Amino acid sequence: MGAIIEVDHLSKQYASGTKALDDVSLTIEEGEILALLGPNGAGKTTLISIICGLVVPTGGTVRVGGHDIRTDWRAARELIGLVPQEISLDLFETVENSVKFSRGLYGKPADPAYVEQVLRSLTLWDKRKAQVRELSGGMKRRVLIAKALAHKPRVLFLDEPTAGVDVTLRREMWQVVRQLRADGVTIILTTHYLEEAEEMADRIGVIDKGQLQLVRPKAELMGEFGCKTLTIELDQPLTALPETLQGRSLTLSDDRQSISYDYESRAGRSGIGRLLADLSAAGVSVRDVSTRQSSLEDVFLNLLEDKA
Repeated sequence: MGAIIEVDHLSKQYASGTKALDDVSLTIEEGEILALLGPNGAGKTTLISIICGLVVPTGGTVRVGGHDIRTDWRAARELIGLVPQEISLDLFETVENSVKFSRGLYGKPADPAYVEQVLRSLTLWDKRKAQVRELSGGMKRRVLIAKALAHKPRVLFLDEPTAGVDVTLRREMWQVVRQLRADGVTIILTTHYLEEAEEMADRIGVIDKGQLQLVRPKAELMGEFGCKTLTIELDQPLTALPETLQGRSLTLSDDRQSISYDYESRAGRSGIGRLLADLSAAGVSVRDVSTRQSSLEDVFLNLLEDKA
């Protein structure tokens, strides 16, 4: 599979002087899930809006499926489905008619079987005759996804798709996203739930202050920037670390009952064996040990701190 989206030196500066995007270049492969992370105001929504043809850039080019979004906009937009952050729906229309209407906007002929398939995949079929105003917030977001899929796009943008959705519905929507990817749909996801990106994404992109800081495969990013923490629970509390252990990356807990040791995940040697041997030699009795891998949230926060 090749690139489905090509962003080349993209910039956006508003009349006020605010630079929302600054020379962003990005290639998105067909069939992948890319998570775009960044603080509020970083430029995520602006980038999505430009690719979807909702905002005009001040510099650079974007191609979707080989079609330039400005000179061949109709063909480019036909390949894209967008689920925006804001819930903007006709509250007095039925769920089924909302999806049919979106399909008609793209000039697609009626296809009741496909509309039914989409509604069933999102657990909306039983609600198809209900007015949108009767639905919960989570179900309304599902309607937004159904509308975005109505014309069979090859690319789906999900801008904070699970905001305000409870944990159960969020996990169900993760399953929907995985199935869409299995069906060949390319998915670009923005989210503030970093566990969501860690759970689903193939690659992670980090945007801050309008600049794309990095784009890496998730496993590579976690391996390069992640670390592990070894927690050693002690039989007896310590008043202080033994002198032989001074100078290492060790932290004695406030209750003096455990020692924490941070080490790099990718390091060839962790130093754990030597540490445990030195503890024993110093007469420190160990009750239990456990390790914790840093999460994507830890990595993300560390990256932003390094760029500050």
